[in-house]
Amino acid sequence: MAAKSIALFVLAALFEIGGAWLVWQGIREHRGLIWVGAGVVALGIYGFVATLQPDAEFGRILAAYGGVFVAGSLAWGMAADGYRPDRWDLVGAAVCLAGVGLIMYAPRS
Repeated sequence: MAAKSIALFVLAALFEIGGAWLVWQGIREHRGLIWVGAGVVALGIYGFVATLQPDAEFGRILAAYGGVFVAGSLAWGMAADGYRPDRWDLVGAAVCLAGVGLIMYAPRS
């Protein structure tokens, strides 16, 4: 179950972060409405992917996803824009991912 959940978090991050990046490129980098439209579609797909998580608790899923979003955003910036995170970015992302692990995969009774 954890492997499926992790894969869905990664897929959701690709759509949400990618969608936001496309909108950013369309507006801030003046690439046009086609980029914005593609971003809006990707953001909509993200919303559907999030519903596929095996856990049924909306609050838990979105809270945990926040940590994936933080780390994924830094990774996206590195891959797409040449961003170089500093050690505090990396420590912060690690803390967020540790939070994901606690929220989603800690044993519960």
